[in-house]
Amino acid sequence: MSFEKVKKLLSEQLNIAPESVDLKSRVIEDLGADSLDVVEMLMVLEDEFNITVTDEESVELKTVGDIVKLIDSKAKKDK
Repeated sequence: MSFEKVKKLLSEQLNIAPESVDLKSRVIEDLGADSLDVVEMLMVLEDEFNITVTDEESVELKTVGDIVKLIDSKAKKDK
């Protein structure tokens, strides 16, 4: 599962402790990301996982779990 990688990337980008990130963490409300953080996070995730996230998909990404599910589903389609 890509959770560990997502957790590491989020904690580095948002300058927070990795243990404060779990699947239920809300990116903006719980982890303190702002809209610029979210855009940067999406670009890093796209590069890191070699995926493309559409605007429609990005609006649905509220929690870390949502991000992991999207990455996992896109990774499966590419195989």
